[in-house]
Amino acid sequence: MTTTSAVISVRGLGKSFGKLEVLKGIDLDLMPGEVLGVIGPSGSGKSTLIRCLNMMEVPTAGEVRFQGRPVTPKFRGRGGAIGTGELRRKVGMVFQHFNLFPHLTVLGNITAGPTKVLGESRAEAEAHAMDLLGQVGLADKAKAYPAHLSGGQKQRVAIARSLAMRPEVLLLDEVTSALDPELVGEVLAVIRRLADTGMTMVLVTHEMGFAADVASRVLFMEGGRIAEEGSAEQILRNPTSERLRSFLSRFHS
Repeated sequence: MTTTSAVISVRGLGKSFGKLEVLKGIDLDLMPGEVLGVIGPSGSGKSTLIRCLNMMEVPTAGEVRFQGRPVTPKFRGRGGAIGTGELRRKVGMVFQHFNLFPHLTVLGNITAGPTKVLGESRAEAEAHAMDLLGQVGLADKAKAYPAHLSGGQKQRVAIARSLAMRPEVLLLDEVTSALDPELVGEVLAVIRRLADTGMTMVLVTHEMGFAADVASRVLFMEGGRIAEEGSAEQILRNPTSERLRSFLSRFHS
């Protein structure tokens, strides 16, 4: 796949924690409008990979490029490189455990970044936040505090908070894994709507049926490497290797 139009390109990416080598020579191109599903067993490096994409984890080997520009772990980029300050405005991330500010209302959580980082006026930020809350079905919760929300509602607020920064790419790290099963659907519905709008996303997930429906491409990671990659149809519905079939069999009732 060509890298000339890739939003994010990764070459030879490695990440070690002490003597533990978690990522081993990852090559990857993420194209505009693509929904990339990342699957694999626990410990395969999935979460570390997407954390490296916005420098929440600094790679120990290889290179990350954003829209053709090399990414530096420094806050400000120099010499054509993009720093983490600019990168994280363009590459948003939603975590497993929401990470909402408990002392702020839902509206306050969503407007904090745009007013403090993007320099938006409070009126502009609140108007955009209310629009986003409408999109995730929580307009009536604007004045509520996180402690009064369900897990599914908190995760939808977390997605709205990331979208308020107007990112070009959204990274989603197991965003349903901390939810009760009956709350998973409401979060997946929001992600599906984002996919339908053409949002570029990387989705680390164990929701195989959802990934099959939404992802345009799927990576199967094992042992810190991309073991297999292909279309969702190929990887999730018609796996050819015995290892991949064995992994996917755990999710079939």
